Order: sequence, then C-alpha cells, then structure tokens
Amino acid sequence: MARIKRAMGRRTRKANLFRRVKGFFLGHRRLRQAKEARMRAEKRAYIGRKQRKRAFRRLWTQRINAAVRTHGISYSKFAFGLKKAGITLNRKVLADMALTDPTSFEAVVKAARTAIGA
Repeated sequence: MARIKRAMGRRTRKANLFRRVKGFFLGHRRLRQAKEARMRAEKRAYIGRKQRKRAFRRLWTQRINAAVRTHGISYSKFAFGLKKAGITLNRKVLADMALTDPTSFEAVVKAARTAIGA
C-alpha cells in the first residue's frame, strides 16, 4: 500500500481556506464553493483597496476646493499657485489643515495667490 506524504500540507491548506471563509454564507463555507468564494473575495478586496485610495483623494480635493472658494479662488488656480510658490503640501495635509487650522490654511492660500499674481 502506498504511503501518503502530503497529508499535512493538504490539511494545512484546507485549514487556511476554511479560516479565510469563516462567516461566509451557506455553501461558500464548504470546499469547492469556498475556494471560488475566497478567490472572488480576495479579488474584490484588492480592487476595494485601490478604490478607497481614489475615494479619499476625491474627498480631499472637494474639501480643499470648498475651503479655497471661501477665500475667493478656485481649486485649479490654488493648485497652480502652490506649484509656483514651491509649496509641496499634499492633498491630505491641505484638507486636514482646512478643517482643523483655518488660519494657517489662509496663509497658504495667500501665498498661492501672490505666486500667481491674482
């Protein structure tokens, strides 16, 4: 009789699979459907991580746009002024600054406005 040498590897693979699909609905916890459900879930999780970055960038842009319009300048002119002034703050920091520290944000807006000469 042949000796089975892959039993532990198979058991480990199955245990990892079932750990990943714990909480899935009905047959998606069982073997064949579990494999497919796990692959689909991991694919969607990968896509979701990219979409989350996209969504936050859009949110930060909207917040900055709303904040600079109160100072009488559009977002595109503000971004151009920042580049011309040599200010290298990213959108996340600018959006946070607009919410939490309006006085320093106003100074940044003034610096951008003087850089473009508007």
